[in-house]
Amino acid sequence: MNHKLIPFLYTVGLLCILSCSNGNRHETSHQGDTLAMKYAENICIVNYDGYTRVDLKNPWRQEEILHSYILVNRNDSTEISDITNMNADIIYIPLGSSAVYSGVHGSIIDELGAVDCIKAVCEVEYFTNEHILTAYEKGEIVNLGNSLAPDIEALIDIHPDAILLSPFENSGGYGLVETVGIPIVECADYMETSPLGRAEWMKFYGMLYGHAKEADSLFKEVETAYNSLKAIAAAIDYRPRVISDIITGSTWYVPGGNSTMGRLMADAGGNYVFATRQESGSLALAPETVFAESQDADVWFMKYSNPIADKKLGDLSVESPLYSQMKAFRNRMVFGCNLSHVHFYNDLPYHPERHLKEMIRMFHPQALPDYQLQYYKQME
Repeated sequence: MNHKLIPFLYTVGLLCILSCSNGNRHETSHQGDTLAMKYAENICIVNYDGYTRVDLKNPWRQEEILHSYILVNRNDSTEISDITNMNADIIYIPLGSSAVYSGVHGSIIDELGAVDCIKAVCEVEYFTNEHILTAYEKGEIVNLGNSLAPDIEALIDIHPDAILLSPFENSGGYGLVETVGIPIVECADYMETSPLGRAEWMKFYGMLYGHAKEADSLFKEVETAYNSLKAIAAAIDYRPRVISDIITGSTWYVPGGNSTMGRLMADAGGNYVFATRQESGSLALAPETVFAESQDADVWFMKYSNPIADKKLGDLSVESPLYSQMKAFRNRMVFGCNLSHVHFYNDLPYHPERHLKEMIRMFHPQALPDYQLQYYKQME
């Protein structure tokens, strides 16, 4: 391919990203067949004759592309000319082996039926998936150690077809991992601002592992359940004021109104205290600021870690004098999720319908009277 074509292909990729984020559902042209993404804004998938191009929008600088991939079926004999000149990393699919850095991606890969393709993980102590832990105990999966400095020699010995990891803003790259010639799949799904948007990335992971049909089917189930629950909450006029999380050090971190958690609270029929804040990430606020805004909140829910026992209201009152002055505390409408015992982060990102159900039960218990909380627990 003429090298003059490379800038053109880059532009095509960028236009693809822009068209996907603007809500285009399906387009067919000489450029390719765009896969419909109804909610995800940071990924664009286009099928061409003999290969698929995937462009990831940079969630921190949205005018840029974070990464581009060319997915080629390893079992397809179709010849693709000048594939190396497409300004993208080439990944041969389905992946026969992979290194997966995080438990959340390990869990969705297992649910799609491809857990046997995981040959290495980082920080196995944070994984909760039973199949992955069993394979690790049998020596079928290698622990690469710290995700920021994985065991390069072990990685080279395994030489997986791809590495799946989560990118971070200003991370400075991935060090020696970038030098071993293994494609790096940057799983930026957590930067989506809608719960279903993040879950929809399972379509991409399904393609990587040759389980696209399973991913499409699972996502439809998730979408249907989520929207049905959302409709239940929307039919309720009462909107309790809600606040989340607790003080960490000298800061009270709360979700931005445009974050995934902010969207979940709105869809669950809650009047989130900081809903008008348009940030899509978390807000680092002074405890006094959060207290001033949320002392009259009707419902308060939080995540915390305590390997010994679940928190009680008395424990909270000891941690900060602000807590016992809150309306939700006085009315015993405080709910906690103990991350030491609950698989919150590995279970819920690709099943936002489960999280939404929990919230509706906390905000509007009469709407789901037969449902028992699975992740949160009302504090005694």
